[in-house]
Amino acid sequence: MLLDNRPDQDKKLLLVDDDRLVLSLLASGLTAAGYQVITAESAEEAQVWLASGDRPDLAILDVRMPGQDGLQLAQRLLALDHIPFMMLSAYSDPQTVEQATRCGALGYAVKPLDVPQLIPAIEAALGRANELQSLRTTRQQLQTALDAERDISIAIGITMMQHKLKRGDAFDSLRKAARSRRCKLADLAVEIISASEKLNY
Repeated sequence: MLLDNRPDQDKKLLLVDDDRLVLSLLASGLTAAGYQVITAESAEEAQVWLASGDRPDLAILDVRMPGQDGLQLAQRLLALDHIPFMMLSAYSDPQTVEQATRCGALGYAVKPLDVPQLIPAIEAALGRANELQSLRTTRQQLQTALDAERDISIAIGITMMQHKLKRGDAFDSLRKAARSRRCKLADLAVEIISASEKLNY
């Protein structure tokens, strides 16, 4: 079976390296391979671009740069924006690799390298990034569901106390009210909790 390793042309890469020659060669090669490439010669320049609100699908960062290094930038990308990244380095010592992995790097490539060598690592990192995003979305949906369930439970408790109802009757009452107002039960629950809090204040 043949695998299609052609890059996704919609994918945007942020390439950060203080070596202009490496930056230029990789940028032109990756652009020719079909990626959209944004380049920055320092972590600071990359952050200026990120401040515009634009986001890459993957950042490729040189580990060692003057000023803020690639690992510091990586931590910022992960903490603030969940932007996936991989590291480039002229060093393959275990300590640097371990540091990069601990920071959350989805790949690690050692320079010098050419674009055909780099593309499989980029595609693997993008694939892993999609998996992680999927997990985050699922977790967020689960948390939303749990929050809604908790709000409904609290609203049932409030309704039971206010109208001296049993739990089942209070739930039915809320459900009917939500239907008549054509809103979600969870939204009605939030309103009831909010109204109750205002009364208590």
